[in-house]
Amino acid sequence: MRPEDILCPTEAGLYCPPGGFHIDPLRPVRHALITHGHSDHARPGHGAVLATRQTLDIMAIRYGEDFAASRQAADGALRIGSVTVSFYPAGHVLGSAQILIAPDRGPRILVSGDYCRTPNPVCLPWQPVPCDIFITEATFGLPIFRHPDPLAEAGRLLASMAEFPDRPHLVGVYALGKAQRMIALARLAGHDAPIAIHGALQRLCDYHVAQGIDLGPLVPASEPGEARLVLAPPSAFATPWVQRFRDPVLAYASGWMTVRARARQRGIELPLVISDHVDWPQLTATIRELAPQEVWITHGAEDGLLRWCELNAIPARPLRLVGYEDEPE
Repeated sequence: MRPEDILCPTEAGLYCPPGGFHIDPLRPVRHALITHGHSDHARPGHGAVLATRQTLDIMAIRYGEDFAASRQAADGALRIGSVTVSFYPAGHVLGSAQILIAPDRGPRILVSGDYCRTPNPVCLPWQPVPCDIFITEATFGLPIFRHPDPLAEAGRLLASMAEFPDRPHLVGVYALGKAQRMIALARLAGHDAPIAIHGALQRLCDYHVAQGIDLGPLVPASEPGEARLVLAPPSAFATPWVQRFRDPVLAYASGWMTVRARARQRGIELPLVISDHVDWPQLTATIRELAPQEVWITHGAEDGLLRWCELNAIPARPLRLVGYEDEPE
């Protein structure tokens, strides 16, 4: 069986004909396999959803209990049609997974979803999975993206707080994954005081705590008390909400803060380069380690990675899927 007979791009996203399912579909479909809970990958309205238990919980939190007609938690290898699917940790956010599609005859295809190899205190670490076809993102698929140690970036945040003790520090973070990771990193860096969080972050932070992830004392940003560290969605910085804080230091935790022009455009005083995706060295190292027969690239800086694959005699093709970018704020 040819690879394109096992998995192919469609207008709704990647589709597996022998299994009759889509992976991270862009629109409602009958059967969907979901890699993780970010809204550019996990959408409501499907007939049946298969995902990790934590991703299913997160979708219910974000979209309501009726986000799909039926749901099933991935637990071990599952037979679907004439293929077997298995879920493996992706290291991206809580519940994130890579999906391996194994036909009876033909190449084993690994769909990475979004993944990260840097240790993350709020989710399981990325796991290497042998495969013949590796389908990867290329969000940071250019050599300029070399992410620093995230704990060192948290140290920079605490150093700024010590330098400017009278100025509250507001950090822009996505509600799922980055918020909880930023809190955990601040704790690891030595910040034991309460951290104030925007209301948009509350339910997902509560869920992480319920899953056994210690985030320390959290207070609502509407009543921060003595808290000098405040986390909020980046979009909140452009609303009157931010005016309640006097002379704040605006920070933003993202791999995109490598590009200083982005920080300046947003008026960010303290850019924190903390990413939940692989950077260029990790991306290329992953391909070398897995040594697949072919690489397929879903989205991001496809041309840079395609050129690297060409120089290293690795067959590669772009899928040019649209709709998979940073999660909406």
